[in-house]
Amino acid sequence: MIFLLYILLGAAAGLLAGLFGVGGGMVIVPVLIFAFTAQGFDVSVLTHMAVGTSLATILFTSVNAVREHHSRGAVRWGLFVWLTVGIVLGSALGALTADSIDGLVLQRIIGVFALCVALQLALDLKPKASREVPGKAGLGAAGGLIGWASAIIGIGGGSLTVPFLTWRGVSVQQAVATSSACGWPIAAAGALSYLWLGWGDARLPHWSLGYVYLPALLGIALTSVFFARTGARLAHRLSPRVLKRSFALLLFIVGLNFLL
Repeated sequence: MIFLLYILLGAAAGLLAGLFGVGGGMVIVPVLIFAFTAQGFDVSVLTHMAVGTSLATILFTSVNAVREHHSRGAVRWGLFVWLTVGIVLGSALGALTADSIDGLVLQRIIGVFALCVALQLALDLKPKASREVPGKAGLGAAGGLIGWASAIIGIGGGSLTVPFLTWRGVSVQQAVATSSACGWPIAAAGALSYLWLGWGDARLPHWSLGYVYLPALLGIALTSVFFARTGARLAHRLSPRVLKRSFALLLFIVGLNFLL
């Protein structure tokens, strides 16, 4: 039953990755925390495991979504390159930061972030394009902050990258596509950092590589790869207003659960 949950979670995460450019982490992390708690994993490491495993799954989730967006010419690769310079460093630093935070405190941080994203989605808050795209140094600095926060929360950075790019004058469709591409370096740097930081920890269950739990990674990867492409296609065809508000309600419930 737990493995079936991981498979269904992968389908949902992949769909969200392609549709909203969010990488699916905002769904994966809370569900993994609940699943790991039900499996009786050590409470002091299970939140870090959820975050590390979520980042590892985004390595698979993002690939097909990016391919679909790229086939439509929506990815701004020039922006991606310089954002990635900061993202790699920021993600590694974010993993180090999270490793120094108590698991229950980390859950509350995730809960606050979930509520913020829920509010943004429910009210459809979008920054107006008020400035031009920054230069290489500006993109690198922005990537560093996005990577740092994303590695702490366990997300692909879409909920941060999309608003930033939109604010800087990039169209919403191109912002979502470029954000999906940025999810891969965030996930790679973050997942490797969590793997290294948790390596050899006696509190971890069997089938773990550092803070990455392999059964969950496998189950989610099996379906997320296929559904990410479906989500990316829908992003170019449908108005996601109802889906956004439904997703916002889910995140609101999750956020409150972590805080109360």
